[in-house]
Amino acid sequence: QVQLVESGGGSVQPGSSLRLSCTASGYIPSITSMGWFRQAPGKEREGVSTISRERSWTYYSESVQGRFTVSEDNAKNTVYLQMNDLKPEDTAMYYCAASTVFLFPTRATQLNNTNYNYWGQGTQVTVSS
Repeated sequence: QVQLVESGGGSVQPGSSLRLSCTASGYIPSITSMGWFRQAPGKEREGVSTISRERSWTYYSESVQGRFTVSEDNAKNTVYLQMNDLKPEDTAMYYCAASTVFLFPTRATQLNNTNYNYWGQGTQVTVSS
């Protein structure tokens, strides 16, 4: 079992930055990938960014490439999402997720929410002027 706890959401103006954190507990060695997904009202959950645990390969959706950065601190069992130049379209509930199965190192696979079996409770990010 793996438990995930997110923090760091909030309400900001366009162009601002936020950093989300996700701390994992439980059977950490079982985790193969961790990452961030988001869901806006009326929309499907979409992959934002993930990081593979073994080689720290990172993946980003096209909509956040160049603005968001995912990183990890293995000593703290924590994954971060640094979000810069936030836009109103980034407004959503952001969820941390972990997978305990092998995922092929492709963006499509890594950002597919159906491949993740543990989820946090979510943290809200609102970007508006």
